[in-house]
Amino acid sequence: MTTPSAGVALASHAAAGAAPNRPAQNRPARGRRRRRGALLPHLLLLPSVAVLVAAMGYPLAWQAISSLQEFGLAQQFGQPAPFVGLDNYAALASDPYLWAVVLRSLAFCAVAAATTMAVGVALALLMKAVHRPVRIALQVSLLLAWAMPVVAAMTVWRWLIDWRRGVLNTVLTAAGLDFRNHNWLQEPLSFFGVAAVIVIWMSVPFVAFSVYAGLSQVSEEVLEAAQMDGASPAQRFWGIVVPILRPVLGIVLLLQIIWDLRVFTQIKLLQEAGSIASETNLLGTYIYQLGAGASDFGTASAVSIFVLALTVALSAFYVRSLLREDAS
Repeated sequence: MTTPSAGVALASHAAAGAAPNRPAQNRPARGRRRRRGALLPHLLLLPSVAVLVAAMGYPLAWQAISSLQEFGLAQQFGQPAPFVGLDNYAALASDPYLWAVVLRSLAFCAVAAATTMAVGVALALLMKAVHRPVRIALQVSLLLAWAMPVVAAMTVWRWLIDWRRGVLNTVLTAAGLDFRNHNWLQEPLSFFGVAAVIVIWMSVPFVAFSVYAGLSQVSEEVLEAAQMDGASPAQRFWGIVVPILRPVLGIVLLLQIIWDLRVFTQIKLLQEAGSIASETNLLGTYIYQLGAGASDFGTASAVSIFVLALTVALSAFYVRSLLREDAS
């Protein structure tokens, strides 16, 4: 007859003997579930990836193929496009006007992107510092400027700088300066000054809202502790705020560089308002001039591929830093 203590001992021994076998039996099933769980996100991403490939891959492939062909007006009416290899790229490489446009575009992009970032960060800090009613008024103003369609905004800007009846010339003349019938778009320098102001005005709200959202993640306790330790406002900004905002600032700056390098609508509409296109072309308007203007779609496609490569080259540093952060 087995005593209760002996029964408990036997039960414990049986449980101890069965315990090592249970994980071994469940391990294959658990591994299958883990594999299915790891595969499911990739399967859910497939529809989105397919849409992106269809929407972006086809135009990119068409541009790449067209850049290797002589694709002009005759080809738009059904004539076959002769294959010319890298002749379009060779012609562009030896074209001094293209390199003048490239340098002009890079200079415009650098000035516009840097100024946009500076003004946007300043406005974000201002929204963080002011009281709620002032902050709401500022945010509504930025949102209205950001939401305004480009063509509608350009109509207002063209009215402001019109050389005959423009508000800007009227105000400056009333202030005692002789700006009667002054054409701001005639000289390339003043043309790009006006264009930079317009592009920056349209881009600042995005930077300001993005940086303001990042500022909301900065701990007030950390800033107060730094202030109690004697850190100045500049030291708190560069030593605490900027490191925390570095990811936001990086992606916003990258987007600004891409957008300002490919700017088209503002430049095109300002050219139509009274400037010399050959002296004020940027890469976007130059591609349009080659394609829609001269019907030389082969060369226009080659310039487009060059702009894509230039954008990737300018973005490579930030992309490498992202990959390095993911690896760590």
